[in-house]
Order: sequence, then C-alpha cells, then structure tokens
Amino acid sequence: MALNPTPIATTGAMHTAQQFRMMNRDLSRANQGITEGDHMKVTALATPGGGVQIADGSAVIIGRASTVQGSYSAYNIGVDTSVTISPTGGTGRSDMVILRVEDPEYEGTRDPAVDPIVYFQVVSNVSSSATTAPSGYSAIPLARIDIPASTATITSAMIKDLRKVANPRRDRILYPYYAQDPLVEISGTSETWKTHPNLVMASVAVPSWATSAKVVFTISGVRYANGDVWGNFRFMLGSIEAAQWVGIDDNQGTAARRGTVQMVETIDLTTTTGAAMRGTNQNFYSRMRTRSGNAGKIGVDATTTFNIDIEFNEGPI
Repeated sequence: MALNPTPIATTGAMHTAQQFRMMNRDLSRANQGITEGDHMKVTALATPGGGVQIADGSAVIIGRASTVQGSYSAYNIGVDTSVTISPTGGTGRSDMVILRVEDPEYEGTRDPAVDPIVYFQVVSNVSSSATTAPSGYSAIPLARIDIPASTATITSAMIKDLRKVANPRRDRILYPYYAQDPLVEISGTSETWKTHPNLVMASVAVPSWATSAKVVFTISGVRYANGDVWGNFRFMLGSIEAAQWVGIDDNQGTAARRGTVQMVETIDLTTTTGAAMRGTNQNFYSRMRTRSGNAGKIGVDATTTFNIDIEFNEGPI
C-alpha cells in the first residue's frame, strides 16, 4: 500500500475509517488498555448473583486482524450490569471478561447498522493463570473470574483484575531541602525513631491518579562525631513511614566527619491509607534512630543537603 496522500483534517478531502484508526494508534503510541486507572473495573454485582458489573470508562484496542487495521477507541457510559457468567458444575472453571472489537471490514459478519462492533465478552474455560486475551482477538482483558465448583453466584473474591492502563501517567518531582545552622544532633542508644531534623521538609502534592510513589531519598553531608556511629535512616510521607531503612554504620572514632546516605522505597497508594492521600498535599519527614551499640552523634547543619526525588505512577485502581 502506498502513502495515503490525504492527511487527516484536510479541507474538502474524504477520510476513511482506517485513517482515523491509524490516528488512534499514533495518539495512543501503539499501546492498548484502559485510559485511566479506575476505568472499566469488573466487580461483583451490588447483590451478588450470576454475573458481574463493569464500571464506566474508555479504552483503546489494537486491531489484530490486519497490520494496517489501526486502533479502536471505545467507551462505556455508566455501569453495565448485563454481563452474565454461567454457573459451574462438578468442577471449577475460569472465565475471562474482555472488551472485544469485531470489525467486519477485517473479520466476522457483524453489521455496524444493527450489531455492536465493540462489546464485552465472556471467554469461558480459560487457564486459571491466563492474563491475556485469546490469541488473534482484537481485545483487551478486563478480569478473570475463578469460579469454584457448583457455584452460580460471583463474589469479589473470585475476580482477578487484569486491566492495564494504555499510557499510564508519570510525574517526577524533586524537593531539595537545605538544612540550617545551628547544628542539631541525636545520640544515645534508644532505638527509637525520631524526626531528624524535627521539621517538615516538603509539602508533597500527591496526584489524584497516582497508585504508587517511588522515592529516592538522599542525605549529603550528614555529620558524625564523638564516637563510632550506628543508626538507621528512612522517611515518612504523610502518615506512611517507609517499611525499609538504611543502616548508618560508621566506625571512624571520635573525629568529626561527613557522609552520604541514600535509600529507595516504593509507597503503595492503593491501600486504604494510601488512597486517602491521593489528590492532597502530604508532609515529608526525615526519620532517623540510633542503635543499641551507638557511641557517637548524628548531626545536621548548614552543610547538610536532603534530596527528595519522587516519581508518581498510574495503574489500575
């Protein structure tokens, strides 16, 4: 096929459906999936029964019947409660709920005048570990339903979310904090976590769409003195304290010296606590503690710099 001589939006020109599908492909960067994290989520019916419901939202689907088919844009307005799941007999079964396109220009016999070209389909008896739509289908997977034997009612526990965001959003922000004089130190052997220095380092704007936050937290020029230092270092974002911590283990005696400490942690923003943080500003704190074998002091002053590097990522909610 030669170059199409009429680009989209040419005045007086005729544009084919294929041109718009190819534009959809380009705009979606040749990816497919739901548009935003909460779109088209499959859940149990409000009163659990022999089916599931699918939330509103939109998606992009790559046409698989031809290499020049392009991509389709689809949307669901409101909650669709008409997707039925057949009951199981003496053995369990896994079904997959997909959003499928069947364009008669390339496959099938559907008539766009009377038949749905994009629709929700239940593919019965898939592998219990299946995560992708059947090969050759122009479709995206939404959920797998793992149904026990002799079951006619679908509950939330049976639903495995398979959605992927076609082009997930990312937002990376750097929050530098420069400590000030006078020198502030912690010492002792208490093993108690403290906010050190005892202040808010940044007010972090958490995007409403974020499902995780990847944090790289670095201290440069932290001061050790008065003995061998043994302690730990981590951070707190809002009410969530990082699960991991980095060891401070400096066996350099009593002379004052400087060091650099860095940690990396991912914060889950889909938990109850994390979800409540989305769309709000949350305070960021540096947290440290001394250990039982500590003999020195951990100090922060005007030559100490904190670098808070946060990348927010979007995923299914």
